[in-house]
Amino acid sequence: MDLAGFLITLGVLFLAGLAADEFGRVTRFPRVTLLLLLGLAAGNAGLGLIPEGVAAWFDALSIIALTMVSFLLGGSISHGNLMRHGRAILAISLAIVAFTILLVTAGLTAVGMDPGLALLLGAVATATAPAAMTDVIRQSGVENGFTDTLKAIVAIDDAWGLIVFSVALVLAGHSDGWMGVLSGTFHELGGAVALGIGIGIPAAFLTGRLKPGEPMQAEAIGIVFLTAGIALWSEVSFLIAGMTAGAIIANFARHHDRAFHEIEHIQWPFMILFFLLAGASLEFDALRMLGLTGAMFVVLRILGRLAGGIVGARLGGTPCKEVLWYGPALLPQAGVAVGMALVAGERFPQWETAIMAYTITSTVIFEILGPPVTLLAIRRVSRKPSDHP
Repeated sequence: MDLAGFLITLGVLFLAGLAADEFGRVTRFPRVTLLLLLGLAAGNAGLGLIPEGVAAWFDALSIIALTMVSFLLGGSISHGNLMRHGRAILAISLAIVAFTILLVTAGLTAVGMDPGLALLLGAVATATAPAAMTDVIRQSGVENGFTDTLKAIVAIDDAWGLIVFSVALVLAGHSDGWMGVLSGTFHELGGAVALGIGIGIPAAFLTGRLKPGEPMQAEAIGIVFLTAGIALWSEVSFLIAGMTAGAIIANFARHHDRAFHEIEHIQWPFMILFFLLAGASLEFDALRMLGLTGAMFVVLRILGRLAGGIVGARLGGTPCKEVLWYGPALLPQAGVAVGMALVAGERFPQWETAIMAYTITSTVIFEILGPPVTLLAIRRVSRKPSDHP
């Protein structure tokens, strides 16, 4: 693509994102879903308006955008938030992961699917969509115990999901056995945590000194890019690394008024491109492969989130009005699930087609329909008694 086409495409995408943002503000519809639908319409599954050269940016943009998201989510794991909601965060996150994998695995096995394949799909179903969740919470404008708990759950959800997925690989018959998978998981998780600490500690004490009270924009961009780059180079999870660094900065940067102000400020342009290109990469052809078993996979994941959310919320001692809404709020699913599916497909080539078909199908459904349900959950929990008809 020549420079003129590159700049024109960028301009159109940013303006389209602005239009979606304003439309969402007027209609109170999640802008995440609007951007995904807009990208879907403009992509190969629709009108084919997005050049291939632009679509090639998606991998790099997704890493940058998701690293920013992970920093912001890590900031929700502050000492104060854990003191207020730590029990609920732990109980709900674990219960949702447990119920999701158990219901999906048992349900698919009951209808005749190979138990190993069913277990892998159950593990994939545990993943959520941190970027979509974060943006819906931001768009809602609600800051309360429910949204604080949601952000912290999403922050640690990928860690639980990765652990469960690694165990599922072993139980499904992975050739390297327990030691091979566990050592790989330890490297990816442990290495990411170590990287986050290694960047987070100096950043906590050094950022925000040049302009007292707030990190400067160059500092924020530098930390995000450095974290993402080193994580990719060392082959560890950039999501966990960013989350760890964000948590370290939030808890130890006492001289900051708003430790993540500049990341919040620059995040949205990246998110516009991320969601538009994510929508353009969706393939509705996967829905044709859905079938009865595929529909069961989607329904079982929903039931797992709902049941896990209720049980976890009760164990976590959350207010009664929140109990029913954690499961629905955590329905969105995106790139983390696809990443798990790609790994599972490489390890089990005999199931690769089925794993990718189920995962892509559920991703299309949950990435488009999940954010509106999340927004509904936030509004219902935040509604005052006097607001009810």
